[in-house]
Amino acid sequence: MVRSLVAAGHEVTAYNRTRARAEALGVPVADTPAAACHGADAAMSMLPDDRAVEQVVFGKDGIGDVPHIGCSTISTALARRLAAESAAGYVSACVFGRPDAAEAKRLIVVAAGRPEWLERFQPLFDAVGRRTFVAGAEPWQANAAKVCGNFMIASMVESFGEAFATLGKAGVDSHLFVQVMVELFGSPVYANYGKLVADRLFDPPGFELKLGLKDARLVLETAMECMTPMPFASVIRDRMLDAFGHGQAEKDWSSFAVWGRD
Repeated sequence: MVRSLVAAGHEVTAYNRTRARAEALGVPVADTPAAACHGADAAMSMLPDDRAVEQVVFGKDGIGDVPHIGCSTISTALARRLAAESAAGYVSACVFGRPDAAEAKRLIVVAAGRPEWLERFQPLFDAVGRRTFVAGAEPWQANAAKVCGNFMIASMVESFGEAFATLGKAGVDSHLFVQVMVELFGSPVYANYGKLVADRLFDPPGFELKLGLKDARLVLETAMECMTPMPFASVIRDRMLDAFGHGQAEKDWSSFAVWGRD
């Protein structure tokens, strides 16, 4: 995402809690979030969970009084807090896409916030993604869309795992089945995840299982807030938790589809 912003002509100063990762980006690197945001038009954050976002925003030398674009997959509760406590403005701009999609500027952006802020930051969304969707005027609505979207992807991954287990015993090639499903649904997501599960390409991970488990928890929390039943989300959470407990935490999150089926 940083490289896409630079390629689009934006000036970027990076901060990462692991400095070496920021230094590999080829942009100026700051020692603190506050230093990175000094004089900036906006802060754009991409972090793994609520705790990391809280540290960078509210901790010592946090981002400070600067408009904040939150791209992280976080709880709707934290998104509401960020919106309430940001005097300079806050929008959620969640993204869908694995690392290769980010490299190719092919992310899908789901944004929410005050219309004038979304309009102001649209050039940044355009720099990192292929299309932007507006989920609503409240930032947390984008986070609700994000965790529900990840639930849909996880459901597809689990479906592949169950189908492959049956097809293996039926003597049907799993790769052929992936081709059929891609033709049926016309989705690159089916193609990408179908291949990952069929070939068991779980290491190195594009998205770690421990983060997928976090997202499964977040969608259930969102469902509880909205008082809506999501029974299959509980199944997905338990499947991930089982794989996590058996040492798969740092494998790709799609690995839960085959756990216990060998």
